[in-house]
Amino acid sequence: MSEATKRAYITTSDGVRLYTEDTGAGDPIIFVHEFAGHHLSWETQVRYFSRRYRCITYQARGWPPSDVPSKLDDYSQARAADDIADVMKGLGIDKAHIVGLSMGATAGIEFAIRHPGKALSIAAAGAGTGATRDPAILARFRHEAEAMAERIESKGIAALGEVYLSGPSRIQLLTKDPRGYAEFKRQFIEGASAGRALTMRGIQARREPFFEREAELRAIVDPVLIICGDEDDATLDVSVFMKRNIPRCGLMVFPKTGHGINLEEPAGFNAVVGDFIHAVEKSRWPANVSTAGKSFAMFPKP
Repeated sequence: MSEATKRAYITTSDGVRLYTEDTGAGDPIIFVHEFAGHHLSWETQVRYFSRRYRCITYQARGWPPSDVPSKLDDYSQARAADDIADVMKGLGIDKAHIVGLSMGATAGIEFAIRHPGKALSIAAAGAGTGATRDPAILARFRHEAEAMAERIESKGIAALGEVYLSGPSRIQLLTKDPRGYAEFKRQFIEGASAGRALTMRGIQARREPFFEREAELRAIVDPVLIICGDEDDATLDVSVFMKRNIPRCGLMVFPKTGHGINLEEPAGFNAVVGDFIHAVEKSRWPANVSTAGKSFAMFPKP
């Protein structure tokens, strides 16, 4: 990483220290990592966007060198969104573009709900895993999240690596970029266990599905781009749902792509997010033409 990168800790409103890295100059972009990743997962994006923007990455609470709070209630979807706001405040940023993947993307949408108007834009990739309209499937997702947390606690994060990173939405990275997959896996299994287990319980298992939050999605004022992979079944339906309900929202689907979109397709991801941010900057990201919940004729009335 460039020697120009500034490294600092900020303290959140509830007293947790978060490690941040700050590279480049210009309008700020804050990158928010996923459960299986950390701040280094955004290296390809930082190298690309820091040529024109100020790029900030940070370790989520529970991911050393950030603090690892020991109480379950210190981990929640709302708290993850507020941590973005606290990073901004700690670094003296009034507004920023937010780019998130998976857990980080869901936190980005939550940020738009809890802190309206504070995002210049939000690019949310692979958001909403676990969202479903079926109570039985939701119950199974929460049960599996609890089982994963117990596995992490009893055997350590490395024991989860083989299972978690070999799922049907993860093997695409292995197929496309074996070297990148090996690095991703190494970084995952070298992570701390305690914070991961608490995050799995407090955020992943407890968050309310976006399917049940239509009114809140419709109230989002920020420009949003939803990004998903067509082989990431856990996010396809909810991605379309968010596109239909967030007023200023676009949807980009990457073909033959799983969950780790920014790692699988870095060039395409950077181009799409860059075009989105540029369109927002030029006031060319208008409200959606269609409106969910209404029926449409195939042709306009004369």
